[in-house]
Amino acid sequence: HVERDGILLAGTSVGTQDGVPWDLRYVIELESSWRTRRAVIEAGDGRRVEIVRDGAAGWVIDGTPAPRLGGCADLDLEGSVVTNTVPVHRLALAVAERADAPAVYLRARTLTAERLDQSYARVPDEAGVLVFDYASPRFGYRDRLRFAPDGLVLDYPNIGSRVRVLGAR
Repeated sequence: HVERDGILLAGTSVGTQDGVPWDLRYVIELESSWRTRRAVIEAGDGRRVEIVRDGAAGWVIDGTPAPRLGGCADLDLEGSVVTNTVPVHRLALAVAERADAPAVYLRARTLTAERLDQSYARVPDEAGVLVFDYASPRFGYRDRLRFAPDGLVLDYPNIGSRVRVLGAR
């Protein structure tokens, strides 16, 4: 949802990890430049965390400064492909450009925040679909992510894909 002074991402993610189900509800406030301003994430069991970007590269978790996350540009929710749209928009890479995009990575089951180094490299579009070579060395993950012209993920191999909901426009 685009607002006068920024962008609002709100939604729910569900999944399982080691056979244990989890669900998260999130509201992420972004500046019009696609920089994270603030996020509130709630687990299905009632636990809640608030994450605020404090200045250009600082983060505050539930009111406590988190210097270990310094230099992270974005917030990435484990198990949610929607947060990958933020660096794609923020970086606005041209074809053949590459950028590192370290992120605050919020674990789905524990709601703990960690640093996640990742990178995006724009490759030629495929039939109007934006394509990026994505890498997350910590998880040994490297693959091609595909984004619709609206910047939302279409295909994130082995993680998630966009589906059309019957009756939706």
